[in-house]
Amino acid sequence: MIVKEMPKSERPREKALKFGIKTLSNRELLALIIRNGYQGKSSLSIAEELLYKCNGIGNLANLELNDFLSIKGIKEVKALEILACIEIARRIAFKESLDTDVIENPDKMISWLNKEIGFDKQENFMVVYLDVKNKIITYKTLFIGTIDKSIVHPREIFKEALLVSSSRIMLVHNHPSGDVTPSDADISVTKKIVEAGKLMGINVLDHIIVSNNRYFSFAKANYI
Repeated sequence: MIVKEMPKSERPREKALKFGIKTLSNRELLALIIRNGYQGKSSLSIAEELLYKCNGIGNLANLELNDFLSIKGIKEVKALEILACIEIARRIAFKESLDTDVIENPDKMISWLNKEIGFDKQENFMVVYLDVKNKIITYKTLFIGTIDKSIVHPREIFKEALLVSSSRIMLVHNHPSGDVTPSDADISVTKKIVEAGKLMGINVLDHIIVSNNRYFSFAKANYI
């Protein structure tokens, strides 16, 4: 099969150099990383297959190493380069959220939380520890698995708060299903932790559920 060569001006690399990286489509951005195709299939075609596999660029973080390797034309080095780009984006989002009042300006934190656990296939229960200006001191994943009041122990949450001198916290967990509606167990656990926080003098500001670039805020919904 003879594949007609793409005009140089339309190749992702040349297009980015001439018009800027922001002018590239999602497919072209991935093709730029993939770089080379194989006989009969261009890097753009491989990129298109990758986007189809993850159902759009927003779900790219869902894929694991073996998912990339299942696509012909993507080998270990290339798969790791794409995963590295995803990880860099996550770390940039976290750094941007560090210097922000997460109550007055929640968008950066929500962006980071979705990159951190929003695409995980297991439930993660995280606590974000804040200072008096509502800026992030640190965060910790305390439990992995289905949220239940029998496994989410307030003592673990508040022990860490005392260690880092945090007087206010935010609870976070993800729903792998994509539905961010809180379950009865989510509501029950939240009430339990809020009450324990009052006894400890540590304010639970919010409980946020994230999934696939969506989120639900208990505080916004007046659950807290």
